[in-house]
Amino acid sequence: MLRVLVLLLLAMNIGAAVWWALRPPHVGPGPLPASDPEVPALTLLSELDDAAGVALAERAAPHEPLDGGAPRECMEIGPFLTQADLRRAVGALTPGAQRIQFRESTAVVQRGYRVFLPAPPTREAALAEARNLFGKGLRDYYVVTAGEDENTISFGLYRNHDNAVRRQQAVRAYGIEASLEPRSESIPQFWIDLDTDGQFDWRAALGGYSGVASTPIPCD
Repeated sequence: MLRVLVLLLLAMNIGAAVWWALRPPHVGPGPLPASDPEVPALTLLSELDDAAGVALAERAAPHEPLDGGAPRECMEIGPFLTQADLRRAVGALTPGAQRIQFRESTAVVQRGYRVFLPAPPTREAALAEARNLFGKGLRDYYVVTAGEDENTISFGLYRNHDNAVRRQQAVRAYGIEASLEPRSESIPQFWIDLDTDGQFDWRAALGGYSGVASTPIPCD
């Protein structure tokens, strides 16, 4: 029985080998087409001849020149004296602006007049001069203790020039050569550079804000 089983398996193996050797070759599906038969094939510009390529490029190019844009008007608006005023102005002008930016500068403004004695070389000398003034009967003065005017002796600050002259003359009546000069101060100022379409009414947008003006500037 065992011998018959072995012979049967041997016969099956021989039959399988003969079938594998004599089977027809396998033929798979061919390559898929690049597109459906009804759809025209794509062609690169580099694959066309010169004349066809130029014609296709001309059809693709725009026939009308690009619009240069609406008229523009650029201006500098200011000065604004505080950052709060600047923020309000930027908020009011931004909706009507094509471009908006702000900047800060410093301005020297006159703040009236002062009557004074120039500072001596030392603090001790300034105090000695103050005692001398007291001895002459002057009472309305003070010795500046800090800043650019340190050790000067001030006889007052005046907004009106005539009042400053009268004070100077009153001090000189005591034999003291008091000086008089304008008093200046550096203050920050803020400006807005505005680019608009030429129809924007910036004054109306600010709501009648006073104290500022506009100056044309280049838009570049």
